[in-house]
Amino acid sequence: MILVTGATGNVGRELVSRLDAAGAAVRVLVRDPVRAAALPGGAERFTGDLLSPESLAGAAAGADRMFLLTPGIGTEAAGLAVSAAKAAGVRHIVFLSSTNVLGDPMPKMGRWHHAREEIVRASGIPSTILRPGGFMTNALDWLPTIREANYVLDPVGPGRAAPIDPADIAAVAALVLTTGGHEGKVYELTGAELFTVAEQAAVISATIGRTITARPVGTPEEAVAARFPNGAPPALAEAVVEGFRLMREDTEGYRTGTVEELLGRGPATFADWCARHAGVFRAAADA
Repeated sequence: MILVTGATGNVGRELVSRLDAAGAAVRVLVRDPVRAAALPGGAERFTGDLLSPESLAGAAAGADRMFLLTPGIGTEAAGLAVSAAKAAGVRHIVFLSSTNVLGDPMPKMGRWHHAREEIVRASGIPSTILRPGGFMTNALDWLPTIREANYVLDPVGPGRAAPIDPADIAAVAALVLTTGGHEGKVYELTGAELFTVAEQAAVISATIGRTITARPVGTPEEAVAARFPNGAPPALAEAVVEGFRLMREDTEGYRTGTVEELLGRGPATFADWCARHAGVFRAAADA
């Protein structure tokens, strides 16, 4: 039995679908049964919360392996989940972290992820750490400004990054959860292409046949709005501003070949991902 947390998120949905299609026994821990209704019917549902020890104990009972994704900025959920896994006899944890831990010095966002990694390691349960870079699905955060006037806010200027399709993260997670030899490993996952925000906007433009421009962000407040249109807690807002500053300074970008090494194929391109979401972007541009 594989317990999947974060099952209705960008990575979790893809992971559950892959595991279910492969015939694996899957249980999902979800807060919202309505959102979970879209998951494959073969997945066992357990309604609860990562901050509830009772929920975690029930969800982990009988599980052999766990895919652990803890949102937010603290470590409480990671600690509770790992404790539940240990009590239930889980034999392998696959933990979703971030390439933010690679910063030197480590940024605020990286320190939160690193602290969670250390909780997993300290448990004594064999683990595999997945450290993806920025998700391609972050481009969906641009829909409000595309809808407003066909532009995206650009907080990083000349900075480059290699965004990854969450489906590729899920493919790696599925492999790690269903095959041996990954215990104790750390896998850093990125896409194969390096982009500025303006270059990503150009790919969207070419995909939907509409002109989408990139507008520079001038203030920290605008930078936070670019990533969290509905606002963010102060500590998270500070970390986001710091992250954008570091990204702006990184004009070379960071990418790995790990996805191809593990899966035997290259990661999805941003154009591939945009083609699959063309209807959403086109509808926003035409609104």
